[in-house]
Amino acid sequence: MNLERKFGEFGGQYVPETLMSPLKELEKAFVDCMQDQNFIREYLYYLREYVGRPSSLYYANRLTKKVGGAKIYLKREDLNHTGAHKINNVIGQMLLAKRMGKKHVIAETGAGQHGVATATGAALFGLTCTVFMGEKDIERQKLNVFKMKMLGATVQSISSGTATLKDATNEAIREWVRRAEDTFYVIGSVVGPHPYPRMVGYFQKIIGEEAKEQMIKIEGRLPHAVVACIGGGSNASGVFNAFLPFETVQLFGVEAAGYGLHTEHHAAAISKGSIGVLHGMKTYLIQDKEGHIQPVHSISAGLDYPGVGPEHAHLFQRKRVKYKGVTDDEALEGFRLLSSTEGIIPALESSHAIAYGTKLAKKMTKEKIVLINLSGRGDKDVQTVAKIGEV
Repeated sequence: MNLERKFGEFGGQYVPETLMSPLKELEKAFVDCMQDQNFIREYLYYLREYVGRPSSLYYANRLTKKVGGAKIYLKREDLNHTGAHKINNVIGQMLLAKRMGKKHVIAETGAGQHGVATATGAALFGLTCTVFMGEKDIERQKLNVFKMKMLGATVQSISSGTATLKDATNEAIREWVRRAEDTFYVIGSVVGPHPYPRMVGYFQKIIGEEAKEQMIKIEGRLPHAVVACIGGGSNASGVFNAFLPFETVQLFGVEAAGYGLHTEHHAAAISKGSIGVLHGMKTYLIQDKEGHIQPVHSISAGLDYPGVGPEHAHLFQRKRVKYKGVTDDEALEGFRLLSSTEGIIPALESSHAIAYGTKLAKKMTKEKIVLINLSGRGDKDVQTVAKIGEV
């Protein structure tokens, strides 16, 4: 069994020579595990008994009435243990790390949800853990930093560059180059060199598989549209995967438009970026004409990244998924709207999907169905929202 290294022209392995061998070892271990029913049974056991899957598919009745138009369903990844979809992928990679005999794991994180999930997995499986996190993100995600430390992880503050996720990722890759022999790098999104985008996509595809089955059971049909926020794009890859073969289902990825796509303060890599290479992959990036990565902005730390996973770049080029921008202000409105109508406080990342999904539903008739992937809960973002007086 061989894995495709690219998605069309995107993806690949743009890494130092020293990482080629660890990546080859990782790919072989992953392929072996995917063909090992014992591994798959163990992975599904932890998803069921530890993570709490399947997550529910919830009909948002009051939100639907408030918006008017199509019925709105929420895939409740916020109900997972640790509060986001990130744990699905971490459990898979942790089991792989154990299988490969690694004793130490590293990760990078922006919003902290992947960091918390990795620290949780490390505690669960008895591995030591270091999480790299930008200084700016540490300041705006204090709750998740505290959780990581409580779980036994070391949080390595990064002050270089913009002190956000891009710079934390740079440092995590440097650390992996130094310690690849005994260290497993747990990448949190569908980004990085092959085989990470395919591996993370595999571990997240359960979101869409469950949602499709649940939708057919509840409504007896597929949704007309599926909406998910996009940073690196792991929750979107997870929920889109099962619907890709069905052309009647429109798919929408929502990028962070920050202060607006007409400004330089956004993180919309597909809408406003160009093709380049970063963190071991070829994809769409926010960069200047010389290929220098430019600072990006989003109110959501988890979307504050200058690139997007290569699978999304390919889906955009194929025109199978439409990528739209939602501003900080619109995301905050989505945050308030879901909180006040359904009693669910969404992560600011997910609030981007809520903002676009409700806008979309409003234009559709009542017989239509919009499925929004609620990738995480908003406990971690309450201080950010309170600080700008938006409650």
